[in-house]
Amino acid sequence: MAETYAPRDADETRAFLAWAMAEEKPVEVIGQGSKRAIGRPVQAELTLDLSGLSGITLYEPEELVLSARAGTPVAEIEAAVAARGQELAFEPMDYGPVLGTAPGLGTIGGLLATNLAGPRRISKGAARDHVLGIKAVSGRGEAFKSGGRVVKNVTGYDLARGLSGSWGTLAVLTEVTFKVLPRAEACETILLPGLDDRRAIAALAAAMGSSTEVSGAAHLPADAAVAIGGAAGGAVGRNGQSATIVRLEGVPVSIAHRADSLSRLLAPFGRVERLGGAESEPLWRAVRDVAAFTPDRAPGTVLWRVSVAPGEGPSVVAAMAKAVPGSRAYYDWQGGLVWLCLPAAPTGTGAAVPEAGVGPVRRAVAAAGGGHATLIRADAATRAAVPVFEPQPAPLAALAERLKAQFDPKGILNPGRMA
Repeated sequence: MAETYAPRDADETRAFLAWAMAEEKPVEVIGQGSKRAIGRPVQAELTLDLSGLSGITLYEPEELVLSARAGTPVAEIEAAVAARGQELAFEPMDYGPVLGTAPGLGTIGGLLATNLAGPRRISKGAARDHVLGIKAVSGRGEAFKSGGRVVKNVTGYDLARGLSGSWGTLAVLTEVTFKVLPRAEACETILLPGLDDRRAIAALAAAMGSSTEVSGAAHLPADAAVAIGGAAGGAVGRNGQSATIVRLEGVPVSIAHRADSLSRLLAPFGRVERLGGAESEPLWRAVRDVAAFTPDRAPGTVLWRVSVAPGEGPSVVAAMAKAVPGSRAYYDWQGGLVWLCLPAAPTGTGAAVPEAGVGPVRRAVAAAGGGHATLIRADAATRAAVPVFEPQPAPLAALAERLKAQFDPKGILNPGRMA
């Protein structure tokens, strides 16, 4: 079992990593461990636990800026900004429930390291689009900072954005600064029940192409709609029908006008229903956190996160339904994000799905014109045996290796997690 070191501040973090680098000791970096089961299992002698680096260090609501130590729970930050009528506009998902752990454990450092985003990704971007600055320690044991506390503060390389999505393999974040935005006063959801996948994606494309300022666009096939409806108080999935949903946010008078316009636009696709804020908020939270495919609702399954061109999502799902009977899916980001749930064994057979279906998934994505597929949930043995993250083309892989050599020349940080 790896020995755990829990620093109390950034200086102790730097000193520990400088020692680990000198001794060439591999280190697994965690916050609260909420995303520890994503990626290949890390083989490390030491664990660096950043949960003690916690607390908001600066919050200026009037300037729309917040700084916090990397181990600060996202739930604590969201509560603090909500009390001032603000939010993290990119709507970060909570991986805890879908990985079978408690909700609310994710940290602000892990949020940036994994570049989280929720349904609002289509209108507000992801974590990397809202970070203003960072403080971090490289695998060399050298402390550095990038950016600051205002939007226009980057000269040279934008390391804050560059480290987003690196999964702790380049540097250890000790403090991050994000811009926050005013929280919408109200929201409403336009619902079209009963559409098939391709018709639904066409409806979402029409909504996104309109002037109604859509902030969420998802399609839930019937089984996913029933499961998410169960998690969200029954707002969708009634009568076992699919649900195509579009979210509008803003001030009430604006939403009313935009909802009328969008309802007229989408009427040719089928019956249009409208859900108020009391039903909309838990619904989109369930979509964000993949409530349809949590281990209790989908036991014995593996979960993939697939990103493709929005119009190609249905072709990926159709290909997987043919290759792996019993597979299920739903669509977010206008169809560009597909949550793909595969059974441990195809329905009606006793044979296991080889290597979590990595072959069929990669082939389906390639046939759709390319994209990215990440294995989110599988047992440790499977994750050790397959490429969890999308394999990089040779030129990009070479660039990544050079970047790794600059930040972490001894390869001590989360070794093997990504590749």
